[in-house]
Amino acid sequence: MSIQNRIHAIDGLRGLSLFGILMANMLIFQYGMWGKDDLDFFTLSQVEHIAYYLLKIFIEGSFMPIFAFLFGYSMVIMQKGLKKRGIKIKRTFFRRAIFLIIVGLLHSFFLWEGDILLLYGVMAIFLLLFLNRKPKTLLIWTIILLCLVPLSGYGGSNFETAAEKKSTEDYIQNTIEVYGNGSYFEIMDHRLNETPIDFPIYFVMFGLLLTPLLSATLFLLGIYCAKKEWFVTPNIEKKRYFLFAAFLIPVGLILKSIVYMLPESNWGMVFNIFGANLLSFGYICLFALMYIGTRRIMIVKMFESVGRLSFTNYISQTVICTTIFYGYGFGLFGELGVGLGIGLSLLIYMLQMVGSYWYLKCFRIGPLERLLRMFTNLTWNGAPKGKTSNNQTVSM
Repeated sequence: MSIQNRIHAIDGLRGLSLFGILMANMLIFQYGMWGKDDLDFFTLSQVEHIAYYLLKIFIEGSFMPIFAFLFGYSMVIMQKGLKKRGIKIKRTFFRRAIFLIIVGLLHSFFLWEGDILLLYGVMAIFLLLFLNRKPKTLLIWTIILLCLVPLSGYGGSNFETAAEKKSTEDYIQNTIEVYGNGSYFEIMDHRLNETPIDFPIYFVMFGLLLTPLLSATLFLLGIYCAKKEWFVTPNIEKKRYFLFAAFLIPVGLILKSIVYMLPESNWGMVFNIFGANLLSFGYICLFALMYIGTRRIMIVKMFESVGRLSFTNYISQTVICTTIFYGYGFGLFGELGVGLGIGLSLLIYMLQMVGSYWYLKCFRIGPLERLLRMFTNLTWNGAPKGKTSNNQTVSM
């Protein structure tokens, strides 16, 4: 498969991952960052509880890592393109990271607490340490982090003390009132200045320092797979994808289910985090398997269109959903329910599929993607400087 076709496959997977991210984020949009894990404060039927647990097991925590995988994979493709043009690689990646950090800060400050762009900007800088490493080194680091990072969840289900639990309950009750009925500035003040638990500053600083390592597993796996040219010739490699998908998906689902079947277990969150990463790569292999022979199908082209406009679509999901659920919009916070939330996710994503497909009929690149390239390449048209190349850079 050529570089051009490889980018199509990446765009298609990126578009699919945005759908999973929207469905997972719908819980945060509806119930808040803390309320989504404690639905006793909201009136849900038995059917909606089932839908909630299915979302937690099949979706939450397993589509964001796909995006991380693609981010790492795309860095290698972008690196190859920059080399062909004779452009300084680290400077270009650093500028790109700074732009993501700036937009992430603005996104989290003015719109929503569930931002991922800030993390991706930080990770883009951190991953420069690994971009030129040998595949074997990357694989070793990936395996080490895959095994060690889940240990950070040990005892997570029993983490809160009685005082912390009461503080969290008060915070969620206040969030329901403010987010459902408050003005834009009241909601922003609550988001920025109120927290359920006041962690010591040393604890916060230590967590910030560890964040790149805790988040790096799928990023590094993406770099490894790009260097080994996985997913370049899916017709030849389809047996590999089938075996990985057939093993990782059921194992990942079982591991993610343990925390809900044994809620008092100290190991529940350990298995959940480990299973989420396994499930993510299983989904990637399943999509690669499905992608064989379906490239020309219209729905696949629409997934690719969403993926090509991933930056713009991600931010637009925030604008649409906060308008629907927050008090300065329709004020449906905590009222729609999990089932209707899933339906709303489908509706929003279908509109994005159609809108993205027709937008790209008229324009080559999305508005936020253009700003990202302008800042990254320091050119008004967003095109990289240097000698002409047929290679193509990829979006976030």
